[in-house]
Amino acid sequence: MNEKIELQLKSLVSEPGCYLMKNRHDKIIYVGKAKNLRSRVSSYFSGAHDYKTTKLVSEIDHFDIIVTNSEKEALILEINLIKEHRPKYNIMFMDDKSYPYIKLSGDEYPKIDVTREKKRDPNATYFGPYPDAKAAWQTFAFLNELLPLRKCKVMPKKVCLYYHLGQCLGPCEFDIDPEVSLAMKEKVKKILRGDISDVLEELTLSMNEASDNFQFEKAALYRDQIQSLKHVGAKQNVQVNDNIEADIINYALLNGYLCIVGLFFRNGQMLQKNMSIQPLEVNIEEAIQTFLVEYYAKNPIPKQIVVPVGFDEVLLSEVLETKVRSYQRGRYKQLLEMAYKNAQNEIENRFEHIKYQQDTLDDAMLQLSSLLDEVDLRTIDLIDVSHTAGSLPVGACVVFEDGQPVKSLYRRYKLNQGNNDVASMKEIVYRRYLRALKEQSVIADVLIVDGGLAQVNGVKEIIDALDVNIKVCGLVKDEYHNTSALINHELMEIKLDKRSPLYQLLAVMQDEIHRFAISYHRKLRTKKMTKSLLDDIVGLGSVRKSKLLKHFGSLKKIREASEKELMDVLGQKIGQSVYEQLKKLKE
Repeated sequence: MNEKIELQLKSLVSEPGCYLMKNRHDKIIYVGKAKNLRSRVSSYFSGAHDYKTTKLVSEIDHFDIIVTNSEKEALILEINLIKEHRPKYNIMFMDDKSYPYIKLSGDEYPKIDVTREKKRDPNATYFGPYPDAKAAWQTFAFLNELLPLRKCKVMPKKVCLYYHLGQCLGPCEFDIDPEVSLAMKEKVKKILRGDISDVLEELTLSMNEASDNFQFEKAALYRDQIQSLKHVGAKQNVQVNDNIEADIINYALLNGYLCIVGLFFRNGQMLQKNMSIQPLEVNIEEAIQTFLVEYYAKNPIPKQIVVPVGFDEVLLSEVLETKVRSYQRGRYKQLLEMAYKNAQNEIENRFEHIKYQQDTLDDAMLQLSSLLDEVDLRTIDLIDVSHTAGSLPVGACVVFEDGQPVKSLYRRYKLNQGNNDVASMKEIVYRRYLRALKEQSVIADVLIVDGGLAQVNGVKEIIDALDVNIKVCGLVKDEYHNTSALINHELMEIKLDKRSPLYQLLAVMQDEIHRFAISYHRKLRTKKMTKSLLDDIVGLGSVRKSKLLKHFGSLKKIREASEKELMDVLGQKIGQSVYEQLKKLKE
């Protein structure tokens, strides 16, 4: 960080606005918005960052800020600045590419093009976007071969080779019946909307006719066109009954990562889904807003954008200059759920794959070894607690060796400390390692506490008292409840790069300890609920309780059961008795 930036940081205000990062040539390389300019801009110059942010920071020579009256003004200003300056570091959807569209001109003599233009010609019709650019070009080539569409950008004075090949009607030299041009336009629209049945039938008849007349080369040409047409039709992988034309946007969160999925529907058909997975550095609404602003600054805006419930639809509609809506019922609600399921699946797969990538696990273990000064780090214990407002507190410990879970070494604990998490963790540690010392068991190299400095210090007290040789560290969460830093064995807080192998391994470990602790707590809670009702019923032992729960499925249904239903399960005498006792409990 140079002296110029240090001086600028001292004079930042805690107001909403936009910031413009500039390089040494005074060129804008990144534009962002913030609720608090001082906090956001300062964050670029402290702590660890992912590769892209680190590269951006390395190029920043100075910056400018523009203070606004509100977040809304900052968002509108941000999109205008991105459109005007096109900064190279602004995050774009997927791979920083805009997606091609097929454009049908509104001219008297139709022409098609593959285009990535941001501004639409109001007289033209657009189809897409096509995430697979190859598919767009294949469709373009097929339509030009199938129909005698105009090929030239500027109308020449005489016909060209395409006319002599039968691939153009020659409107430059001959008068073309307007009905013929209109029919070609309609045929192009039908094909690009996925309605290929009429054209397919027409080509099939032409192929059969040519074959009957022994014109086999011509028949083979029609056959190839039929195959190409079917290929184009197959590109539409989801079809809905109505002519939905909208972009459906939804997201899923996992381990501090945000996965945004967009499903593009045009004329009732969905093109390939698109997604972006990135660390969540801000709140969700701001991340989605930024994504939408930056994506649609580079891509044509649809008639409607559908977003999850809870976002500022009025603001987004104003900024993006199109209809932005949320839906809580109907077809759009179903499509939002479909987008969410895709986002959830993608982000879960991202972390699931880490478990089987040994290179990634090895890199993560090496990074942790370096941070903890532990040369031969192999075994890690993680502990966590779970309770409901202090009721039924439980603890759990999971064990990882060389980055892989060892489930045979997992342990669960019933605790006695209520909702005091620090005391609960101290109890887990005392019981676990005292037993290990008595049994002379192998003790892990590192103990990770799912908590901050208070939890780490509390656990260290017990470790020191027991004189156990194990390094204790903790995982710190940010304001968005995502893990952001590691407290090492020397109580130093180390920022974690969310794109690093270490962060991803720690995220997998946290998922596992949470799952294990919460599942045990839920099991005890269910058991207590069962006990509170059925244990007071005379004549019910463990076998009969199990039969009732298996048959009715829940305590509520047992309470609501008729006398006959209870007799069918328990027999006449016991069934009558249980029914009468339940009846009294209701009263």
